[in-house]
Amino acid sequence: MARVTIVGGGYGGITAAKALDDVAEVTLVEQKDTFVNHAAALRAAVDREWAEKIFIPYDRLLTRGRVVHGTALTVRGTTVEVSGAGAIEADYLILATGTNYPFPAKHMESSSVIAKARIERMRTNLEQAGRVLIVGAGAVGIEMAGEITSAFPSIEVTLLEQAEQILPESDVKQELRESVSSQLIERGVEIITGDKLSYLPPVDVGVLAPFRVETKGGRRIEADMWMRAYGSAAATGFLGADYDEIRHYNGTIRVDEQLRVIDHPGVWAIGDITDVRESKRADVARAHAKVVAANIADLIAGREPSATYTPGAELLLLPLGPEGGASQILRDGVRVVVGPKETSRIKGEDLFLGFVREALGVAE
Repeated sequence: MARVTIVGGGYGGITAAKALDDVAEVTLVEQKDTFVNHAAALRAAVDREWAEKIFIPYDRLLTRGRVVHGTALTVRGTTVEVSGAGAIEADYLILATGTNYPFPAKHMESSSVIAKARIERMRTNLEQAGRVLIVGAGAVGIEMAGEITSAFPSIEVTLLEQAEQILPESDVKQELRESVSSQLIERGVEIITGDKLSYLPPVDVGVLAPFRVETKGGRRIEADMWMRAYGSAAATGFLGADYDEIRHYNGTIRVDEQLRVIDHPGVWAIGDITDVRESKRADVARAHAKVVAANIADLIAGREPSATYTPGAELLLLPLGPEGGASQILRDGVRVVVGPKETSRIKGEDLFLGFVREALGVAE
């Protein structure tokens, strides 16, 4: 039976693994000891109940395949060297390692026990904080401000963005920016654009320790805690020099329309690490996974790969806590902006927990 190794057990990785479990000998390599539903990570930072919900075991994901917990150290062809497990050989390799991003939006710890302890410390600190600075007003910074002001309405939040407008790098309608801005302002959030810090606060993110900083524009900001909502990077550091020619400055790697890695036979890539020009989202990673799984299944059956991937319209779901937010969605082929009620229905209430639990075989 054909062997498939998937490196990375995020949204795309589990989708590909499940799709290929019946037709191949699947090995999923994942550093963390549980799946982390990062779509709900910011809710977990302010809500004790959600801090438990985002960590879900991999035990029931695969019926025939296996999950190996370890760090991918190097890749040679379709062979992966994994810490604690040695060399894992395969006929087909899928790279699905996603992006690294600052806490609390993402958790890099291998141990869920350690990750939960860090979340608990941050939430306890928020309970005592009066002022919080969030640096970066992209989707993560805005969602973070929404979660904090929903759970702790007495906290004064300052949102600082160096670009001239919020959501600076997103292909979004101005109507969406205006909707989330007005909701945040109603909650007392101070939004500062076109300015940046002269230096970083002298304390770690999520730590309760009052500080004072200055911006390039001469503003003085005082806060008890701060969060960093910028600095995403594709997690491809384990790929060797033979990937240098196809790796971009941001760590993403070149793929063709079938999501095969350029100049690397038998290797495919999905999700955030691809250089497909689109926003990096959970639904996109899952769509990539379905294309790659179909193509590998074709090859296993002796057929030519038949599935291709074309980026769709740019969508954005931006909850501001359980009941607020705005989203840019596709309706009858047209991008439209919807408000808090529909945003809550689509993402804000559930934060994708339902489909993740179902995919992992632990749906209630």
